[in-house]
Amino acid sequence: MDVLELRDTSFQVGYKTGLILKGKPVLTALGGMVKPEIDIFSMQDIFSAYAPHLLEELQGLAEALNLSFEKAAALLSGYDLPKVDAMGCSAILTKDYYVRNYDFSSILYDGIFSMIQAKGSYSSAGYNLQAIGRHDGVNEHGLVAGLHFVSNEGHTKGLCAWSSLRIVLDTCSSLEEAVHLLKEIPHAACYNFSISDGSGNLAVVEAGPERVLVRTDEEYLTCVNHFQHDDLSEKNRPQLDGSKKRDLEMHRLQKKGMSHEDMAAYFANRNSPLFFKDYSDLFGTLHTFSYSWSNKRLITSVAQSNDALDIDFGDWVRGTNIDRKQLYGMIEENASES
Repeated sequence: MDVLELRDTSFQVGYKTGLILKGKPVLTALGGMVKPEIDIFSMQDIFSAYAPHLLEELQGLAEALNLSFEKAAALLSGYDLPKVDAMGCSAILTKDYYVRNYDFSSILYDGIFSMIQAKGSYSSAGYNLQAIGRHDGVNEHGLVAGLHFVSNEGHTKGLCAWSSLRIVLDTCSSLEEAVHLLKEIPHAACYNFSISDGSGNLAVVEAGPERVLVRTDEEYLTCVNHFQHDDLSEKNRPQLDGSKKRDLEMHRLQKKGMSHEDMAAYFANRNSPLFFKDYSDLFGTLHTFSYSWSNKRLITSVAQSNDALDIDFGDWVRGTNIDRKQLYGMIEENASES
């Protein structure tokens, strides 16, 4: 896993990210998945309205990858993608911290953790998905967010969840702003967004192409891969046993009163019921991401790693660089579980 620290223009952020992506197999996988062409004008309209700096980042990516802007936009913007199935994720949100696991396949995994400070957006740290998108992350205001696939019910031309989440991190300073934005963005598929802010506000935004609803709690929330609002239950996939089982496990953890550090270690432990090794079936844990508001502590690790990145994100925002260039973990590609 490459760790990128980029304090630069949005164009240079894209260019330097593109140089890292250039040698990664994920580009070939994405090329076989996305449409060869998209409605470039509709894509530009969305980004111009919500995050114009990401158009500059796409231009930088295009130059680094020796692609036309149109080809780069089709490959990496996250607009008008075909349906993407599977993808898991479990998150716990408390007034003190946020912890989550990302579960999917390494085939469509950028293998990049970016810490970005660029003009026109808030400073942020998070895992890249399709270059400009984010699986999860935190910004300088302590707004933390992660995505959770629900279904492709009502799938339509729109923006993928990981590009939407990046826009949230780049432009929103509070839960209220994030919810407002996610009610406006045109969603392509059904996703949950787990979101917490520096004021202790917690929410799960249940978003689809047709409707967006919000779950809140003052103390403790869990988020998995199904909608829990009755009005949206028809959008869920038929088989929810795994998602519900993880949700029950996280509710059980509420009684333990675990610290941020202990909860992050629990999620990352390969023997935890929240850690999965079904990589060949698109359900293996790839990373654990967590953040604590009281001390601005960011703890993250990749699969089966004993070497977590543990930093004071507040110090980083103020200009203190870290000395890590890579994170190491282990993915057993042929491992599977019943």
